Amino acid sequence: MSAILSHPQRNTIRLQLKQNLILREMPVSAWNDLEPQLEIAEYRKGEPLVRQGSTNMEQFFILDGILKRVVSNPQGKEMILRFAAETDMDTSYAAWRMKTPIPYSIAAVTKVRVARLSWVEFLESHTEMKLRFEHEVMRLMSEVMAHTITLHLLDAPGRLARFMRKHQDLLGRIPKKELASYLNLTPETLSRLRQRAA
Repeated sequence: MSAILSHPQRNTIRLQLKQNLILREMPVSAWNDLEPQLEIAEYRKGEPLVRQGSTNMEQFFILDGILKRVVSNPQGKEMILRFAAETDMDTSYAAWRMKTPIPYSIAAVTKVRVARLSWVEFLESHTEMKLRFEHEVMRLMSEVMAHTITLHLLDAPGRLARFMRKHQDLLGRIPKKELASYLNLTPETLSRLRQRAA
């Protein structure tokens, strides 16, 4: 991990961060406070950024690549709750705020580069940013709830159609096995549905 200031691609990273849905409207004074706290980190495909059960507050702004939020049981069965890519973020803020272990893991679907920090102190001193961030955390929770409802109420073609409609930016970027898992399908069923849709 390295600080933005000393990173060889600092100018590109600053541009990427200023396109992030949370950071894009940040006032210059807040940005000047935030930048020194950010660490740039890279993760390999499949590598966890946060493990289910952890109690740390973690915040990730995605610069390159795709993350997944995933829950697993002791037998290793997984359920993917959401994907997030460039200009998006993921966080363990809600669990930290509720003083509970994180109920999911955050892992790299592809090679990923993120800007990370714990950012609680920053939020406490920047009320407007805290409100915007907490609103986004609630939106993410609603997104996960909508996905869970979709798994129960839509048939396989309906689940794929919804994903294609809502996540066009991710089409073709997520490995088939990961997308099939997210849609609660086998990879073979996903292939058949894609062939019919083509």
